Amino acid sequence: IEGGPIFWVATHRVHHQNSDDEGDPHTPHDGAWWAHVGWLVSGRALPSETALLGRYAPDLTRDKGHVWLSKYHWVPLTIAGFIQMALGAAIAPAGHRLIGALGMLLWGTFLRVVVGLHSTWLVNSATHMFGSRRFETRDDSRNSWWVALLTGGEGWHNNHHAHPVSARHGLTWYEFDINYYGIWLLSKIGLAQKVQVARFDKNDPKPAGVL
Repeated sequence: IEGGPIFWVATHRVHHQNSDDEGDPHTPHDGAWWAHVGWLVSGRALPSETALLGRYAPDLTRDKGHVWLSKYHWVPLTIAGFIQMALGAAIAPAGHRLIGALGMLLWGTFLRVVVGLHSTWLVNSATHMFGSRRFETRDDSRNSWWVALLTGGEGWHNNHHAHPVSARHGLTWYEFDINYYGIWLLSKIGLAQKVQVARFDKNDPKPAGVL
């Protein structure tokens, strides 16, 4: 429901280009609520404007698979919702089919989506306001262990801004980053290529691109 990959890749690239500066689509400098969800609800987020956003993600707009996913990103969730309703009705006692169907939908889709969305949005808001800074980046990005737990590793945001091309955000053994291992697994079966990983050197802790 957050939109397709072209929207998110384009938005993410714009965010890194203008992080916590003018042009950043979701900086807390415009308000914590704006950074969390306001930019999507009342801003000019353009989640369905694939052609317009394509200028920031031309590599993805040339891929028919990503174009299809961006246009029909809501289809899998909708199909899953109907399956959940059917399952809920099937296992519910006689006379409670509707309640069973709606209950399964509420737990299986709506609650999951709400928790997932807010966890994702915390990366835009909380990790630019709260936490520690290992690297002196040119923005306000911070490492937040609790956001990392909620998002599978995305909370190590200062690490990410210091090394934006690194697939791994947790740079030390204690920084939980299960998302990286998902990418690692995809690389082992040939579905991810050219995976880059930053190496943290505590004796030379400089962000990528800083001399």
